[in-house]
Amino acid sequence: MKLPAQNIKKIGVFRALQLGDMLCTIPAIRALREAYPRAEIILLSLPWAKGFTERFNHYFDGFIHFPGYPGLPEQGFAPAAFHRFTGEMQNEEFDLLLQMQGNGTLVNPMLELFNANHLAGFKTDGHYAPDNGLFMNYPDHGSEIDRHLALMEYLGIESLGNDLEFPLMEVDIDELRQLKLPIEPQRYVCIHPGSRGSWRQWPVNYFAALADFCIDQGYQAVITGTKDESEITAAVISRMKNTPIDTTGKTSLGAVGALIKNAALLISNCTGVSHIAAAFKTPSVVISMDGEPHRWGPIDTYRHRTINWLKAPDFHIVFRETVDLIQQVA
Repeated sequence: MKLPAQNIKKIGVFRALQLGDMLCTIPAIRALREAYPRAEIILLSLPWAKGFTERFNHYFDGFIHFPGYPGLPEQGFAPAAFHRFTGEMQNEEFDLLLQMQGNGTLVNPMLELFNANHLAGFKTDGHYAPDNGLFMNYPDHGSEIDRHLALMEYLGIESLGNDLEFPLMEVDIDELRQLKLPIEPQRYVCIHPGSRGSWRQWPVNYFAALADFCIDQGYQAVITGTKDESEITAAVISRMKNTPIDTTGKTSLGAVGALIKNAALLISNCTGVSHIAAAFKTPSVVISMDGEPHRWGPIDTYRHRTINWLKAPDFHIVFRETVDLIQQVA
């Protein structure tokens, strides 16, 4: 390793993004933990990710809320809060701070303000990065998972594979059990029509058609989504000829994970739940609305069918992939 384990006692990981983005880094974090088994590893991220570190407490030892920075769209920027945060980060005295946000054009100068002993991560030609031998050129190709494993390899950290994980806790299973859903393992399909942005929203009538098809094949259709996605899920249900099981707003992230684990199939245009399906090896049909299926789609393209809707906006392609997977799991 470029940085010997005996010299690294405290590691900060900067990645202020959403669920799917975070799940894609887990193989890299797994390798990092193996390389530095005695180090304290702390995630610097958005408020929601505190629960993420608790779920992955075998890799993370703590969480610090990042208050935002100009140019990062995930949350607003408050100068006074950022000033306080900078002082707090300097007091943390990280031995290693990893920039795992992206290509580094925005955040590399910011992270240097935190005065870590070593700063490492991605860089882009023509933009600032410390000249310390710990920054690799951002690999603008391949899956998001493998990009972060490439960073670990650059730092001399051996990969432990690119399998995803989503640990379930007893509270997740209990929560799902208490809903008393009329479902049997492998005899239902999860339909997750919600997405964080309207521009990433697949038409609800298409979701309805696939849900009806699955029911016609003898499966239950379980509609999943947060309370904020109730308008979308209601639109799907209103266009169905059959009656699905609606769990909108009734489940935590962990309970949704438990649902996906035992489903025969997941149909979604959301990368977060698609990576949960990949972690459990639950077959899935993923409609990619961002034009980067090679980056965000599951790596196993046999079990998980990712359709680039921006390139091929044809419902029949999605339908054929759904039929094929249903036939395989039958």
